[in-house]
Amino acid sequence: MTSDIFDLSGKTALITGSSRGIGKAIAEAMAARGANVVISSRKQQACDAVAESINAQGQGKAISVPANIADKASLQQLAAATLVAFGQIDILVCNAASNPYYGPMEGISDSQFEKILHNNIMSSHWLVQMTAPAMRQRRDGSIIIVSSIGGYRGSAALGAYNVSKAADFQLARNLAVEFGPDNVRVNCIAPGLIRTDFARSLWEDEANLNKALRGTPLGRIGEPEEIAGAAIFLASPAGRFVTGQSIVVDGGSTITLGGN
Repeated sequence: MTSDIFDLSGKTALITGSSRGIGKAIAEAMAARGANVVISSRKQQACDAVAESINAQGQGKAISVPANIADKASLQQLAAATLVAFGQIDILVCNAASNPYYGPMEGISDSQFEKILHNNIMSSHWLVQMTAPAMRQRRDGSIIIVSSIGGYRGSAALGAYNVSKAADFQLARNLAVEFGPDNVRVNCIAPGLIRTDFARSLWEDEANLNKALRGTPLGRIGEPEEIAGAAIFLASPAGRFVTGQSIVVDGGSTITLGGN
């Protein structure tokens, strides 16, 4: 094993939802540790900008491959483009997700609920099916699903989203059992409240933010870069004996009565 147990040199990481927020922070951190990274979200221009910024740093190489996680063919093209560019996929980070509804579950429409389950669970399932066989054949690989502490909690406003995030945990556990004999690890990261556009409705209003942070030991919102460290750990030799787990990165909110 390398003397730097967090080294990712020579590895290729495919990261969905990586043109901004948590996914972008993970891509930047992995490239800084030597990995080649694939930047992917729906918008070409946003992906290009992140890839260009990473390439300007002169460490890991980045390419831009836009894709729609709701479309299986689009994800197949994403995986294929990654193989053309780098030859193999060593690290898969399923970060992209959607939440088209904020409110009680009794008011959610079928189409909104289906979209949440489709984009947040089925898309990860598809990408794993597309990338894991080669990892298993090489007997090396790390799959990371970015979930949420919402998967551990009930909510009057984010119920359907939280159902999908709870499913992430079980997806990782099941896949860890299946892939473990071939030395492919599958884990989740469960962020708390992070300052991203995706979570803007939860932190932009000061009263709501104060309520969310009430009783939280660190007493502040998290930053996307503070999730990247957990991803580096799980993807690198440092985490080679960790599988089927969910690492909570939340400033302590889940250990207290306060917090959202």
